[in-house]
Amino acid sequence: MQKLLLVLPIIIPLGTSAILILTWRACRVQRWLSLLGSTALMVVAGLLLATVWRDGIQATQVGNWPAPYGITLVADLFSATMVVLTALMGFAVMIYSLSGLGIDPARESFGYYPLLNILLMGVSGAFLTGDIFNMYVWFEVMLISSFVLLALGGERAQLEGALKYVTINLVSSAVFLTAVGVLYGVVGTLNMADLAIKLHNTAEPGLVTTLAMLFLITFGIKAAIFPLFFWLPESYHTPPVAVSAIFAGLLTKVGVYALIRVFTLLFTQNVGYTHTLILVLSGFTMVVGVLGAAAQYEFRKILSFHIVSQIGYMIMGLGLFTPLAIAGSVFYIVHHIIVKTNLFLISGAVERLRGTYELKELGGLYRAYPGLSILFLIPALSLAGIPPLSGFWAKYTLVRAGLEIEQYVIVAAALLVGLLTLFSMTKIWNEAFWKPLPDTSEKLVAGAAANQNMGRMRVLVLPIIILTLLTILIGLVAEPVLLLAMAASEQLLQPSEYIEAVMGA
Repeated sequence: MQKLLLVLPIIIPLGTSAILILTWRACRVQRWLSLLGSTALMVVAGLLLATVWRDGIQATQVGNWPAPYGITLVADLFSATMVVLTALMGFAVMIYSLSGLGIDPARESFGYYPLLNILLMGVSGAFLTGDIFNMYVWFEVMLISSFVLLALGGERAQLEGALKYVTINLVSSAVFLTAVGVLYGVVGTLNMADLAIKLHNTAEPGLVTTLAMLFLITFGIKAAIFPLFFWLPESYHTPPVAVSAIFAGLLTKVGVYALIRVFTLLFTQNVGYTHTLILVLSGFTMVVGVLGAAAQYEFRKILSFHIVSQIGYMIMGLGLFTPLAIAGSVFYIVHHIIVKTNLFLISGAVERLRGTYELKELGGLYRAYPGLSILFLIPALSLAGIPPLSGFWAKYTLVRAGLEIEQYVIVAAALLVGLLTLFSMTKIWNEAFWKPLPDTSEKLVAGAAANQNMGRMRVLVLPIIILTLLTILIGLVAEPVLLLAMAASEQLLQPSEYIEAVMGA
């Protein structure tokens, strides 16, 4: 049963997408089958995390080929947590899509639900693989499905964003494949546990550092770190909001996960160079992303630039490379996936009510929809790190880790970026929610309101409420999440348990 739990997070979305293809023309059936599949994925992911917490790291060899020759699936606390978050975000977006407002019927009928399940399969596979080449394969699965989702509908802005997205990601894939080929030529294996042993004992540390830089470029593009982030704010605001939300929650986090995995398991021979470089890049990523957000006046563009900024916090812990810092990165990823997905879902609800994402044309939402306004304010304040919400504890953990090893510059940058994040979130609040509705927007509002059905709007708000409650819960009861993050950090920094689970004693 334990081995089956490693395979099911890949099999469930694959099987769901196959069934959905058979019901191609029945969009209503596809909605409910997708919701059923995402619910099953969430249950299996929860069982997997509970099993890893209770029994330690789990690994299996597909086809019974012994490691390092076969295809390895492995789950430690970090990867199991990421699979749980993947399932949860998939579930939330599926509910959001049920209303028919998160994704329009035309796009639904052209394969939205099968593609979304293939995307969840690719993300889960990337988190569970124990082989660096298969990580490349799962990245390609994600790229193909995400590209089609991004372009689905064929609008001009979508196609422009999709072309930028796919071009830079194809460059990343080429660098990734080159790095994998060189890596295999150097050590003769691609199993990550086996690589950890052989790279540690290599007689060519300079070549290993060069390989580390290739993987930093590859995963840095996927994660949208400075200076490789420009494709993200040019593409994430273009598709339907349900697609934007799942992208914002998961795709860049796969890149962050890969960075943390390889720079704790494989590339630790020259920490003074590699991890210091990561720390410097984290600071630039934070600052440049938040300045980009401060300059925008379109709801989803602001949120897109904030994804870039928040990625800086996630890799800050990797750059500091202490147990508390890595735990802070894990905590921050958990917080950010929930909050950022939620903010994109809220932006979609605002657009449905007002007919636009432009802040200058919005206003009056607090008076007209106070409940939705509070639902925005909570994740917005959490993103800025206001206590006692989840973002405060995530940032506090990272800042404390930086102070412990006297990295005052990056700590100052993190605190300054927190203030600027609060500024840009306040800008959204003032423009969209607090100020009176501009007279020029009355026709937009009337047109949007005429097309609304209150029952469908309630379905639209349900996942927003769920994710908001999770943000509050993590903030008020932070200790269990911090304990999980600390345990995941211990496994990452002491990889002997990982290696033994894959390779055997």
